[in-house]
Amino acid sequence: METDIIRTLSTNTVNTISLFSGAGGLDIGAIEAGARIMWANDKMKDACESYSTNIGTHIHQGDINDYMEALKGYKGKARLVIGGPPCQGFSVAGKMDKDDERSKLVWSYAQVVEAVEPQAFIMENVKALGANKRWEGVRNELVSRLRAAGYSVGLCILNASDFNVPQARERIFIIGFKGNPMAELDINAMLRPYMKKAQTVREALAVLDMAGHGNNQSTCNAKITLTQNPVLRKSPYAGMLFNGLGRPVKIDGYCATLPASMGGNKTPIIDENALYKHLRPWIEEYHARLMQDPTIAKHEEAPCFLRRLTVDEARVLQTFPIGYKFCGSQSSQYTQIGNAVPCNLAKAVCSMVIDVLEGRKPILYSGLFS
Repeated sequence: METDIIRTLSTNTVNTISLFSGAGGLDIGAIEAGARIMWANDKMKDACESYSTNIGTHIHQGDINDYMEALKGYKGKARLVIGGPPCQGFSVAGKMDKDDERSKLVWSYAQVVEAVEPQAFIMENVKALGANKRWEGVRNELVSRLRAAGYSVGLCILNASDFNVPQARERIFIIGFKGNPMAELDINAMLRPYMKKAQTVREALAVLDMAGHGNNQSTCNAKITLTQNPVLRKSPYAGMLFNGLGRPVKIDGYCATLPASMGGNKTPIIDENALYKHLRPWIEEYHARLMQDPTIAKHEEAPCFLRRLTVDEARVLQTFPIGYKFCGSQSSQYTQIGNAVPCNLAKAVCSMVIDVLEGRKPILYSGLFS
């Protein structure tokens, strides 16, 4: 059956190539903004099946480096290249190794831009690539290479919650437009009209039934236990109060970044009494007692109304369409969601770029590169 996404794709006019597409988060936003995805790629089999099921069969599974010769044929045909190269090599949650094979894929992305020569490109990656001193040399080399290919380039770190995503997820976007390579783009100013305050987690999850029922059938059975040696911060939603890396979700605010490692004890934790009964979150009360006496952690047990975030809830918090079908095991579905660019954030960024390409918005510059 033809989906709404596929119908929209068929009427769009900005021919686009998508790299490291995953299950399609960035592509959904691009399509809603006016992109027509001509060609897409990802290495993960389940992600490609999810993409094909929901968006289209134009996705190619495999190593992007094996498609370089074929991509040269899109020179002069694709106006836009988008993609988020795997980021584990740069992430503070990973090994932070520039020699990690996944770190090298930013150069594969640049190679595609050089080969295809689109009118614009959008690259997404982890905040650390844009903010960490350790990666300054990589950033400078990447920008220099893209400028040498004839693009004015700009970098910005965006928080997804500023773009209608109920998640405090920070990511770097590197954006370029063909021409004027000595100029630095003012991406933040260009994106300001596209900002939209996000719903809270409670408001976003209101479209779902209770966990295990109706349109929220999936459940995560990973056990929740309290650590006897808590790491305390001022906020009960920071630090480490549980065993594993799963943090409690702030029901009346935004959740922390959804990791690709969800499915086990790194899966965020939901307080059902807070979500469904509007009671004070247990973690806030427990944190207050811990601040008075940390030794109580040795005698406490996690209450039964705490549970892990479901796949369906993670889908909503990543702003995928409610009926979006993920393929593969439950663990694989969590991974695909955590790896994705939130669809609403993608739509905002792609809308700005496409509005410029279509002459509806001007390019803004912040200065010149030295």
